[in-house]
Amino acid sequence: MTTESIAGATVSTQANVYFDGKCVSHSLTLADGTKKSVGVVLPSTLTFNTGAAEVMECVAGGCEYKLAGSDAWQTSGPGDKFSIPANSSFDIRVDQAYHYICHFA
Repeated sequence: MTTESIAGATVSTQANVYFDGKCVSHSLTLADGTKKSVGVVLPSTLTFNTGAAEVMECVAGGCEYKLAGSDAWQTSGPGDKFSIPANSSFDIRVDQAYHYICHFA
């Protein structure tokens, strides 16, 4: 099931802009201190590095992704999630806008 809203969140009004605007997100903090970001990746092929472990949830559009150490591209569409370990990276290929929620562990 795709997350449609996140209640009780404080939203940072300053956008996080990466890769010359190909990825734009906003940071959220829930009342319990949980951190998330909500954003969009525009058509491109990018490599993201992680500090904390992350779960990427697709809420619209889609992408292909490849985790560090793997040669296999996998597909993610609305309602799909994939996990990235802390201190790692992943490649992402987007042909149409990929709308996501990043859940930080």
